[in-house]
Amino acid sequence: MAADTNNKLRFHKRHPTFVRVVALSLTFLVALGAGAVYSTWALICRGNQCPSIESLAEYTPHQTSKLYAVDGRFIAELGLERRTLVKIDEIPKIVQDAFVNTEDKRFFQHAGIDWHRAIGVVLKSPLRGYSQGFSTITMQLARNVFPEKISREKSIIRKVKEAKVAREIEAKYDKKKILELYLNQIDLGHGAYGVETASQRYFGKSVRDLNLAEAATLAALPKAPARYNPVRFPERAIQRRNTVIELMRQNGRISDADASRAKAYPLQLANKTISGETAPYFVEWVRQQLDAQFGKQLYEQGLKVYTTLDLDMQGSAERALERQARAIESGRFGPYSHETYEHYLAHREGDEGSGTSPYLQSAFLALDPRNGAVRVMIGGRDFDDSKFNRSVQALRQPGSTFKPIVYSAAIQNGRSPSYLVNDSPLVLQVPGQPEWAPQNYDLKFLGQIPLRQSLYLSRNVSTVRLGMELGEQTVINEARNFGITTVIPPYPSIHIGAADVYPIELISAYSAFANLGVRASPNAIIRVENQKGEILWQPTPTRTQVLSPEEAWIMVDMMKDVIRRGSAAGVWESGFHLPAGGKTGTTNDGTNVWFVGYTADLIAGVWYGLDRPSKIKDNAQGGVLAAPAWTTFMTEVYRRKPAPPDWPKPLSIVTREVDVSSGLLQTPYCPRNLVTSEFYISGTEPTRDCDKHGPYANPGLPAIDTNPIPLVQPGVVRTPITVTPPAAQPGYEPVPGARRPPTVFDTTRRDTARRPTVFDTTRRPAPTARPRTDTIPPPVRPPGTTPR
Repeated sequence: MAADTNNKLRFHKRHPTFVRVVALSLTFLVALGAGAVYSTWALICRGNQCPSIESLAEYTPHQTSKLYAVDGRFIAELGLERRTLVKIDEIPKIVQDAFVNTEDKRFFQHAGIDWHRAIGVVLKSPLRGYSQGFSTITMQLARNVFPEKISREKSIIRKVKEAKVAREIEAKYDKKKILELYLNQIDLGHGAYGVETASQRYFGKSVRDLNLAEAATLAALPKAPARYNPVRFPERAIQRRNTVIELMRQNGRISDADASRAKAYPLQLANKTISGETAPYFVEWVRQQLDAQFGKQLYEQGLKVYTTLDLDMQGSAERALERQARAIESGRFGPYSHETYEHYLAHREGDEGSGTSPYLQSAFLALDPRNGAVRVMIGGRDFDDSKFNRSVQALRQPGSTFKPIVYSAAIQNGRSPSYLVNDSPLVLQVPGQPEWAPQNYDLKFLGQIPLRQSLYLSRNVSTVRLGMELGEQTVINEARNFGITTVIPPYPSIHIGAADVYPIELISAYSAFANLGVRASPNAIIRVENQKGEILWQPTPTRTQVLSPEEAWIMVDMMKDVIRRGSAAGVWESGFHLPAGGKTGTTNDGTNVWFVGYTADLIAGVWYGLDRPSKIKDNAQGGVLAAPAWTTFMTEVYRRKPAPPDWPKPLSIVTREVDVSSGLLQTPYCPRNLVTSEFYISGTEPTRDCDKHGPYANPGLPAIDTNPIPLVQPGVVRTPITVTPPAAQPGYEPVPGARRPPTVFDTTRRDTARRPTVFDTTRRPAPTARPRTDTIPPPVRPPGTTPR
């Protein structure tokens, strides 16, 4: 021991110059470092680089705009930061302690900078880096209140700025005020800023009513709001919550017994209606409209927006749509080969979805036909996974749900429900391209059938013939009248729904039927008020006359048969017997299934499909897959509201007893099974007696076929003929939106040919060839494109 001391003394005496140099160097480095720190501290805020804390006294966070349902109930908030301010005395001590113990346990001892924690981080930084951080509550407040001056980049300069501003804040305000500002400012994820808003969104109650477990759940969020979001990741949230509870126990803020009870407390989150997460697709659709109208004012001035949404109907639709989707995925309607929603969620990589989902998607829209008020909007199965609104943004083939537009054009142009259309094989041939032979769903043909039967049985071939008889441009003009704005090429395939449409336009088009001729454009906003209650905007619903009341009533009566005995007969069989009409839709190879139905006071449309169009399942049908969701929804809705009235028959509608095989007035010789009562607009009813039966019958005119024509007749020689529909006749100049004058047709005329007819279609672009088993031809959009 003495020897060591002597050696040290001898080293000092032997090398005095070296020792003095080392000592002076260390002193210089320390002084240099201290000078650098001091100069950085003194000059960091020069040139207005740091915010002035004087503005903190007048600081008022941006207020969110609030959306309300048609009955005044709260729906959601719109704003850059959703926040409700509360005083510190209204925040329970347990909530304050949870945040202080988690974020800054020496908050009440330091003056803005926790030097103990800072030194510890600096010493450990060579091993752990600066990921641990040493921001105090006051430093976090400085960063959150002044994001323009203090960035979020990880750097020493940012930390020094935070510390400088934190010291100034501590010098001006007491701890209670600082904590109050912090608890009202902090980002707690899920669009919630401040403890009051977060408490409402996560637990559906005020921060004043939180228990220990719930307070710890909120205090767990500032570390990583997205990662510990209790809505999306409940297991992570509980694990982090329990860590916070343990910290509180170790610091003596709660007892061991309280900690044990809080850790065992189940995570009880608020439902979507209470937490302001209802109808996210509708909310985003409305937000886009408000943003275009008000801009920044929407996010800063706390507007009150009263909408048309019906929360009860929205809930009914969500349940019905999801229940049916899960039934399809489970194989209840036959083998289902695609990935299910549940499997996707369980195996998805990452926290956010890609936007284009591999599982079965759906859309639902309901509106009041009288004014176009949107009562329900569902744009997909999971807004968090995919924000693409399929009700508004998707372009999909409508299939047979487009047919009522074709039949409306026929009624407007003098046809009656008993007018005979030809459901026999048809081949469309284009030089140099494969032929297209449209087929019916059952691959059978019924020959001559009434217009009414062709619609309610959803016959494709007879509809194509009818549309070609009217002319493609006539049908396109009619679609424009019905509010369809998408591109509709003049191909024969458009008559059976090959041209893409937006679901919202297709579904709202049916308001022309439900409202007896008047189409109402969809709308979602009743009025917008400022915080003083002054009305800033009150949009006026748009209504357009599309059909006469008589024409619309005839269409409604034919579409009632779709439900009573047609392709949607399952609706009637399930017990829904209220006055209603509708139409099913199934597109090429079963890629889309639809049902759009209506009563006098409510329209609803359902769609199922995949984002990357492919066959949903074998034998997919709109009447089987989509109509049940509509039926469930309507049944639940009309349990809560009065039954809808039937449509009053206009005085000019007349009734005649006719033979359905000829479309003429019945005679005593007509078989009873072929005689029915039919409705006509006065002036279009038949005036001749049936000549197909009895002593004056013409044996060359067959009755309605009971034995369907075979798909292919061997040995038939097909002779091309040229047909010139009205759109191609000389002197015909269609005007968009204009009606053609009614034409009177001799109802005794009929096509008696029993062989396939080949049409020379060199006058129009060729439809793409498809196998003969297709329900409708391929999409109009180029191959390989994805839905928009």
